[in-house]
Amino acid sequence: MNTVKNTEAKVFSYIEKYQMAAPGQKIMAGVSGGADSVCLLFMLLEYQKKVPFELAAVHVDHGIRKEAGEDGEFVRELCRREQVPFFLKKVPVREYARRKKCSLEEAGRKLRYQAFQEAAQEFGADRIAVAHSGNDRAETMLFHLFRGTGIRGLCGIQPLRQEIVRPLLCLERREIERYLAKRQISYRTDSTNLEDDYTRNRIRHHILSYAQREISPKAVAHMCRTADLLTEAEEFLREQTGEAKARCVVQPPGDERRLYISVQPFAGLHIILKKRLILELIQQLAPEGRDISSVHVEAVLHLFEIDGGSRVCLPFGIRAVRKYERVALERGEEAPASFRPFCRTVERLPEGDAGSCKIDLENGERAEISVFFVKTGQKIPGNLYTKWFDCDKIKESLAFRTRRKGDYLTIADGEGEIRHKSLKEYMITEKIPRDDRDGMLLLADGAHVLWLAGYRISEFYKVSKNTKRILQVKLSGGRFGGGTEEEDGGTHQGTFAGGEG
Repeated sequence: MNTVKNTEAKVFSYIEKYQMAAPGQKIMAGVSGGADSVCLLFMLLEYQKKVPFELAAVHVDHGIRKEAGEDGEFVRELCRREQVPFFLKKVPVREYARRKKCSLEEAGRKLRYQAFQEAAQEFGADRIAVAHSGNDRAETMLFHLFRGTGIRGLCGIQPLRQEIVRPLLCLERREIERYLAKRQISYRTDSTNLEDDYTRNRIRHHILSYAQREISPKAVAHMCRTADLLTEAEEFLREQTGEAKARCVVQPPGDERRLYISVQPFAGLHIILKKRLILELIQQLAPEGRDISSVHVEAVLHLFEIDGGSRVCLPFGIRAVRKYERVALERGEEAPASFRPFCRTVERLPEGDAGSCKIDLENGERAEISVFFVKTGQKIPGNLYTKWFDCDKIKESLAFRTRRKGDYLTIADGEGEIRHKSLKEYMITEKIPRDDRDGMLLLADGAHVLWLAGYRISEFYKVSKNTKRILQVKLSGGRFGGGTEEEDGGTHQGTFAGGEG
């Protein structure tokens, strides 16, 4: 019985290494009736003697093989004997494959995991245990390698994935069969596993078996060891990519279809981080997309080496555009309401020191307006989305709106003189991407722009020693969040030293 005890000890150690089961947890085991899944069930039953947790089993009938019903009854009887709660799930694999235009193999995998999730929810399970072995991991590595993959794909099947655990990943298939034989435990043989209809079966029967027979009997063990090393490298690179994303990428608040990559910090990244970051961002915009390849990543990477205006069309309606010192990744959907012409007039300003008024804009964005008399020592806010203006300089009714032809603002030249500058010219000087300009919110007094939100305010409306009343405008919600205490380069900061109003 040494073989049995040694095999169990190996699996138990693997379970504990990855913390797959804890006292008091509920675990749902996927049991097809084949050697791997039956071994999984009995391993968990043995481990249950060591660590108290609740165990149930689910069998999924794919409705493909004639003997599928017999497999279900086999598992049901097995669970009855071992006093394990049993769940049976039937899934329409052929119908799903036809409707989704995918292979039976892919349809079966998706529906099987959906069924596992449903059964786990009914049982109240914390974890779902599946019976992948080291051979499955090696087959997956080869499958990904042949089809084209990066490090992530070469890591193969992982011991943990969210609530999914794989206690048998440390065993080769021959170890599993030897364990069952020693314990005289019977199992079912899936006839489709003996055929070459599926890609993975062909890898199993003709490629991996050849490697074990002609190159090294430890081929699977060596591949799994390599997968572990690659997983460590992948975890490190994932952390580095996350840090790079924090340095280089900006996503407009509330806009899930657009991401900006800043050219300058991106240029300092190692090439492997550049490629990973681009791939991750494209996948973020199209999480269901599986057709993103190195060709698309290289095309986006090229945009960082050329001038503005160039663009690349990617799958799933995504485009990448070079915009001055940024590369934008955008998913092609209908533009949000905030990117259409918009105007909301401020009907009446609050009286001095008489509270404030709130104005609803669009897409959950709001403006809060206050008017108050100047007091010595008041601190001028350095908030990006809260600004002060000289209220008595406002000539017409104020309006929150998008830009119009003829808009201008006032700026101070190098000699302190104030001059007019067209809003269009200012946007070009500030390298604001052309596609963003029409959707930007501004506060205007007729054609005179007091404030381009997120950028500067007009010199003409700035508070000075002669200011009597202050107009405070605070933006929040949508693109403006809750209003962060982010300074905007010295504009409108400090302590006001004027007299009493």
